[in-house]
Amino acid sequence: MEPKDLTTNFTAKKVVIEFDEYFKIQNEFKEFSVSPEMPKPPVLKTKGKKLEITFPDSLEKNTTYTLNFGKAIADVNESNPVKNLTYVFSTGPKLDSLTIKGKVTNSLTGEPELDALAFILPLNRDTLFGKGKPSFYTLTDSSGNYSLKNLRSDTYKLYVLKEKNGDKIYQQGTEDIGFIKDSIVLTKNLDSVNVKLFREDATKFRILDKRLNPDGSITFNFNQKLKKPEVTVIDPPALDASKIIKFSKNNDSLKIWLTDLSFDSTKISIKENGKLLQTSTLTRGKKETYTRTLTAINNLDNRTLPPGRTLKFTFNFPIESFDASKITLLEDSVDNKNFTVTKDSLDHLSFYFRHAWKQKTIYDIKFAPGAFTAIFKAQNKEIKTTLELGKKDDYGTLKVKIVPPEKQKSYILDIIDGNKNLVNTILVKQDTTVTFSNYKGGKYFIRITYDTNKNGVWDTGNVPLGLQPEKIWNEPKELSIRPNWERNEVITIPKE
Repeated sequence: MEPKDLTTNFTAKKVVIEFDEYFKIQNEFKEFSVSPEMPKPPVLKTKGKKLEITFPDSLEKNTTYTLNFGKAIADVNESNPVKNLTYVFSTGPKLDSLTIKGKVTNSLTGEPELDALAFILPLNRDTLFGKGKPSFYTLTDSSGNYSLKNLRSDTYKLYVLKEKNGDKIYQQGTEDIGFIKDSIVLTKNLDSVNVKLFREDATKFRILDKRLNPDGSITFNFNQKLKKPEVTVIDPPALDASKIIKFSKNNDSLKIWLTDLSFDSTKISIKENGKLLQTSTLTRGKKETYTRTLTAINNLDNRTLPPGRTLKFTFNFPIESFDASKITLLEDSVDNKNFTVTKDSLDHLSFYFRHAWKQKTIYDIKFAPGAFTAIFKAQNKEIKTTLELGKKDDYGTLKVKIVPPEKQKSYILDIIDGNKNLVNTILVKQDTTVTFSNYKGGKYFIRITYDTNKNGVWDTGNVPLGLQPEKIWNEPKELSIRPNWERNEVITIPKE
């Protein structure tokens, strides 16, 4: 670098940075910034392996300038960026030298966040919700650590973003964010300014996506998880009574099947607890045709049915009827009629298949073509399923005594498997012992949410209101479950 980085009494009109290989400038207007801002931004030019930065305007006296390149400088061949490259100089005899350091973790998992954008904004121009972008920023390393350097004494707001589009502007509802609630009055170096990231719930309901699918079903995706959703077909009104609907587990998406698709357009309203949220219109072409293939998935663990689990088939269309004579069960290749097929009373798509399953036995289930008939008379092609009952010796039990720190408070206990998947959830309000039976041998973890408002769900933070998310504590001990073994543990929840 010429002049050298951290030069004082800076008077040059140009800075030259030489790299050890050929490079390119990418996304300059998103990535490159200067603090404090200049009336005319510096001009960046490449000359071989050198980067020339020229200043069109004169610089302020006794001022420390920070040129932050973000990910703007990358090698030519593979576009690998030079992360957190900065150039700092002062036009006076001293450099601003204050620092803010800390660690960024995920609220849910407690694990460090890599490449999260940590930045500060002077209190007099907090532009998180505007179109401006921060000048002082840095990316976290693989341990989640960040370090903001060469800062002047001032009052700041500190934010951290896990970006998707790299514009350094917060996209509410789609990007993870974390923040320090109180302003930072920076007069000395600060360490351990730690931040937890969370996905903020959208405050205003919006339909993110709607479509009339090639099979004639209608799909909606929302920006919120609804609690008591309702759906009404306003037009054509005759279709409302016969509509079939299915919300996702979190009530943040919806599928609708209408029994008559001869309409030119349909108008559908979404409500929450009786209150209208949004009305949406979908149109269809007069000559549109639909292709329907009736398929089914099951709830087996590969080919194994775990002990205590009921075999379930879930179709992609609401089923109107089935023909039991077209369903066969072979038990070690021998035909067996002792089974029942019953519809799930809460789900138009699912059926339970029950039989007195035996150990060390291979079962073959066949749904012949036309065994199931869905709306619009769609029928299945042949569906074959092979399974065996899981050996009890392959499964273990975890017995956990939970000791909460305070009575009359609510805690959510989640069991997480080794792949970070949620396995089970219970609500804890007092000393209690919980038994988790028939769990496959492996690694499991316990996560505790401090359910402050006692609504039974984890509430995220709110940036405009300055609210942090409900605290989560991850039990550090790995709770391995061994096959054919009962493990007993005591978990004492720490105070919030």
